[in-house]
Amino acid sequence: MATLLVSPTMSKTPCDHTSVGVLVWKKHELLLIERKIFPVGFAAPAGHIDGDATPEMAAARELKEEVGLEAESLQLVWEGRLENPCSRPDGTWHYWYIYEARVSGRLQPSPGETKQAGWYSKQDLVELGAKTERYIQEKISEEEWQKNPGLELVWWEIFRKIILQ
Repeated sequence: MATLLVSPTMSKTPCDHTSVGVLVWKKHELLLIERKIFPVGFAAPAGHIDGDATPEMAAARELKEEVGLEAESLQLVWEGRLENPCSRPDGTWHYWYIYEARVSGRLQPSPGETKQAGWYSKQDLVELGAKTERYIQEKISEEEWQKNPGLELVWWEIFRKIILQ
């Protein structure tokens, strides 16, 4: 099995098993970041709820932290439990809340959390997902994946559920 599925413990904070993700569209392109820290890959802005009063508050916080954008409105588009590793102890699954957001502000990726941020078409998602599939099938080495990843595994699953159906 690909090592992407094995989470190194990078944090002492226990996993709360709840995560949010935010889909931001500009015309027909989706905002993705390339993560700088585990789990490596391209993903929508996302993170743990971590004691925020609501998933919406966590989504707005993550959007601001990771890409510098303000959530003007959030609409829940999907929720559910997915098996996916994170960098926290016992982080093997999460209950996800996925939102679409209208945003304001200027895109300012967090230098601590992101290698890059950009706008990607549905075709780009399919191509990044195909690379993820090759990685899962161990047709791409860990070294190559670290240098030039596809979609973070959980995001490939989410995108297939709500965007690429």
